[in-house]
Amino acid sequence: MTLPKETIYLLDKVSEKGGRSRLIDNAVNFYVNEIGKTNIRKNLREGAIKRKDRDLSLAEDWFHIESETWKNNRK
Repeated sequence: MTLPKETIYLLDKVSEKGGRSRLIDNAVNFYVNEIGKTNIRKNLREGAIKRKDRDLSLAEDWFHIESETWKNNRK
């Protein structure tokens, strides 16, 4: 792996002596995890928007049945 001199300077400034590799490893893992979370959120949001009409219709269809069941179970 090749990094610009400025990046090496920054790494040396913020890492312990001999700790460049650990810092790079931590940074890459953090970045990949954050990107993964962002992508999951984006996909969930897009999916919810695509399915909103279907989901609303299903909720409306089942609302009466669930309300009756809830009322009957409270007796």
